[in-house]
Amino acid sequence: MIRSMTGYGTAQVALPDGRVLRAEIRTVNHRHLTVSASLPRGWEGMRPGVMERVRGVLRRGSVSLSVTCESPGRSDPGRPVLDLERARGYVELLRRAGAELGVEDRLDLAALAALPGVLGSEVPPGEGDQGEAPHEEGLMACVEAALAGVAGMREAEGGRLEEELRRAVGRVEAGTEAIEALAPERLVRERDRLRERVETLAGDVGTDEERLAREIAYLAEKWDIAEEVARLRSHVALFVETLDAAGGSGTGTAGKRLGFVVQEMHREANTVGAKANDASISAAAVAIKEELERLREQLENVE
Repeated sequence: MIRSMTGYGTAQVALPDGRVLRAEIRTVNHRHLTVSASLPRGWEGMRPGVMERVRGVLRRGSVSLSVTCESPGRSDPGRPVLDLERARGYVELLRRAGAELGVEDRLDLAALAALPGVLGSEVPPGEGDQGEAPHEEGLMACVEAALAGVAGMREAEGGRLEEELRRAVGRVEAGTEAIEALAPERLVRERDRLRERVETLAGDVGTDEERLAREIAYLAEKWDIAEEVARLRSHVALFVETLDAAGGSGTGTAGKRLGFVVQEMHREANTVGAKANDASISAAAVAIKEELERLREQLENVE
């Protein structure tokens, strides 16, 4: 089964010391694999291992990974903290300076709170905690669990995408068969029309049958779309084979190859439309190109 590049996964792991790791992964479509990872402060040394785990599961897409470490029971993160000793020191120094310089003492709380280090905030749990070392095994387990959620969602979405791709390529195949059936009739019709025009213009003079036959053969070769139709059918078969192969492996990156096949199908459909010289064949070629455009849009999200 093919996989989508859109996915989301989250996981939570409790560490032996009571801390809780939470991992969240979001993925969207991208031409290649790009990974951005945010780890708790002090855990950056494990980034290479985390990136390796991500690349081992995901092959394409833009991946955003965020891991946080929390300590239950700690006071709320960001709570303001007053350094009373520092504030007392500021007050004593300022009062002494005022007495020595003869400056009136008008110190108020607003001015005191603005002095460096008087007011601060608690360090968020898991960030810069002294004595709380990173836990590699727990981190990797948390990341792998979140990756499993992402992979499951991408596979489910990929299954729906595959169904639509198979329906669309089936419509392309039906259009190709219609063109293949119309092509011989068009050649006969164009041959008869050319012969009738030549005879009308020649009148009583008569026509050189051998020369006329050569001209008809030349035009028939120019209008012939048998090769283009054969290549189009071959590309359709290759597209289906690639879908089947992706379903067998479950790990390949079929999106790029399928996109290339659609590009080649579009090239053949363009040539058929240019050489058609027939309203029915032209309409069928346009319908095929519209279907191929829808295929191309869907493939932008296939891994």
